Amino acid sequence: MIAAVAAIAVLPAFGIAPAPRAAGGIRGQVVALDPGPPPGRPRVSDLGGAPHDPVDRRRSVVYLEEVKRHAFDDLKPGRARLDQKGQQFIPRVLAITVGTIVDLPNNDTTFHNAFSLSPFKTFDLGRYPPGRTRSVRFDRAGPVPVFCDIHSHMSAYVLVFSHPFFAVTDEAGRYTIPGVPPGTYSLAIWSELGRAAPRQVVIVEGEVVEAPFQLSRGKS
Repeated sequence: MIAAVAAIAVLPAFGIAPAPRAAGGIRGQVVALDPGPPPGRPRVSDLGGAPHDPVDRRRSVVYLEEVKRHAFDDLKPGRARLDQKGQQFIPRVLAITVGTIVDLPNNDTTFHNAFSLSPFKTFDLGRYPPGRTRSVRFDRAGPVPVFCDIHSHMSAYVLVFSHPFFAVTDEAGRYTIPGVPPGTYSLAIWSELGRAAPRQVVIVEGEVVEAPFQLSRGKS
């Protein structure tokens, strides 16, 4: 009788799943050398055309290099926007997850023709006038440079990830990656302003790790 009661008392313990470990986060600041004024580039509209808006190259993308699949739920298709205005792509750097559809509206005063020859996503939207929008679905992880076939000075970068643990820095270089499961990761950075070696971060349950980067123009 005592053995039977003991067995019954043990049974519920096998049916209770362990409590999930609280996620942590990563934050920091990316410091780069002053890039100075961007070099001049020829453009189709130089003759009699209005000057295009200045290019802002300060944005970087900080991301985890590898994440185990069970560390996050299935990614849901999203939607993002890469505007064309002032003869520039806005934003210049866009970070998204696999499956995201990106709209490229032409909010300028001239025709545009967005395209990419990236092995991760090749497309050519053709020429379309102001007020029209065309869209692209990014279904493979990797960097995708985007250009305009009409305006050679126009360019942007779409960084596509297979997980949600990445962040685009603000104009001061600050970033935050929330909701990172506890574990050890390699944290990397993509930037137009320089390079920095990946760094190892250890995420402890419920804590936020400080991870600054110092960019250099040499090899990382």
